[in-house]
This record gives sequence, C-alpha cells and structure tokens, in this order.
Amino acid sequence: MRYEGPIYRPPSEADSLLIQATVGCPHNRCTFCMVYKNGPRFRIRDLTDIEADLRRAREVHGADVRTLFLPAGNTIVMPTDALCTVCRTARLIFPNLERITVYGSSPFIHRKGPEELKRLADAGLTRIHVGLESGDDRILRRIAKGTSSRQQIDAGRWVMAAGIELSLYVILGIGGQVHSESHALETARVLNAIAPDFTRLRTFVPKVGTPLLKDVETGRFRMLDPHGVLRETALLLRHLKISTLLTSDHYTNYLNLEGCLPQDKERLLSTIATALRRNESSFRPFFVGNQ
Repeated sequence: MRYEGPIYRPPSEADSLLIQATVGCPHNRCTFCMVYKNGPRFRIRDLTDIEADLRRAREVHGADVRTLFLPAGNTIVMPTDALCTVCRTARLIFPNLERITVYGSSPFIHRKGPEELKRLADAGLTRIHVGLESGDDRILRRIAKGTSSRQQIDAGRWVMAAGIELSLYVILGIGGQVHSESHALETARVLNAIAPDFTRLRTFVPKVGTPLLKDVETGRFRMLDPHGVLRETALLLRHLKISTLLTSDHYTNYLNLEGCLPQDKERLLSTIATALRRNESSFRPFFVGNQ
C-alpha cells in the first residue's frame, strides 16, 4: 500500500484497513487545523492505483478484513461514480467487509445532494465522519470552516436519510470565552436538528503554525480553562434532546464522557459536576499541538 502526505484516521477506525483514495484536503483553510497547511496539494488518486492497493492489502491481510477507512482529509469530494467504484471494488476484494468509512465536510456533502448520497450508500459506503465543530455561524465564519449551520443541518439530514451512518465532531472551547454559551446552545440546536448516530467531543488545542494559535498568543482569542470547558459541555448536554451515542475518545479532552443519550444524560451531567469540584491543576496541562 502507498501513502502520500499526512494520514489521519478517527480513533474509532483504529482497527480499519487504510487505503488512501485522496491526498490532502480540498478546503484547507480552517484556522484551527495544521494537518495539510504545508501540503501536499489536494488531488484524487487514480482508480487503478486505489484498486492495486486494495489487492495488495488482500495479499497481506487476507480476505477477512471487516472495516475499511479511505483517507485523506475529505474523500467525500471524489466524483460519485469514482467513489462508488472504489466501494464496490473493495467489497468484491473483501467480501466480509462490514463498514466503509470516509471523512467528509458539510459543503462537499451538500454538493452531492440526496440522490448521490443514496447512490453511495447503495454502493456500500456505510459511515461518514464530519467535523461539525460548532453550530454557531459566527464561530464557523471565524474559523473559516466554509459552511453554515443551515448547510450543516441539510447535509447531515441527507446523510442520515440515505442510510449512511453519521459521526459528527464538536470542538469544545472553539468559541473561546466570549462565545462559549452561544457555541454550546447553537451546537445543541444543530445536533438536535440532525440527530446523528454519533456525537464525538474534542477540546480545542491550538496547533503549531495555525492562525488561531497566533490569536491565542496575542490575546485576541481567550481560551477556556478546564472548568470553563466542562461548564460548556454541561450546557451542551442539557440542551440535547436527541438519541445519539456520545463519545469523547480523544487525548485533548479533560474528561472521558461516554454514553447513550438521552438515557445517560443525568449520569454524564453528574460526572461533570463531580469533575468541577476538582482543582483545575488536576487536569491535563495546557499545550500547543504539533499534529
């Protein structure tokens, strides 16, 4: 198998076969993200190369591969015919595949539309990981996400209606001190409108070489302390009305919160309340991320 540029995968894809379908990210302007800022430039790999890597993986791992993740940063942007071909080919080569997953951001999902998403589902795409980040339009503009809450709602609903599992990521603290409350409330509003299968929590960590790190260093962006992040999390949870699997499977978080909503909401809020009684020095220290 051949790989080019940074290869990232969600923690939930730790056991998945990784076959690169795209290189880089077609947006690559988010102010908090450093992954592709130094390249490589976005491109879609040739189908013949992708198929060759799938067949090489069959030689190495055998036929009993159950989950497949197709990096890189926004593979949903592939032409629908091409991505359908990759999914069908993968299922022929690995007949026991249970899941095929990609990253995809809301603008590129929105460009697909309901009909093309249904074609992808029929071809065997089973899950999309989407960086929601926030439901607050002011924050989305500030971090240059390239989308709006309305577009995120439409895209999320279309994915769910197509029968594809949807995993949405929320960045706690991405609104800073000034917009913490609106970030929690607006994100809850968008999540309630979509009702994704998975809601995954991350905590904002400034990254090397990003515009948002410069804002932190100059004081234009005032980060939340650990208690502030936990209070924001509690506010978000209190306003969620949907059924979703909540996870916080990431090293950036101050607290591990796992449960099924709504039935586990009170337990999770109690866990946060207990954590808020801890001294802030007991949580992980501040750091600048380099990956």
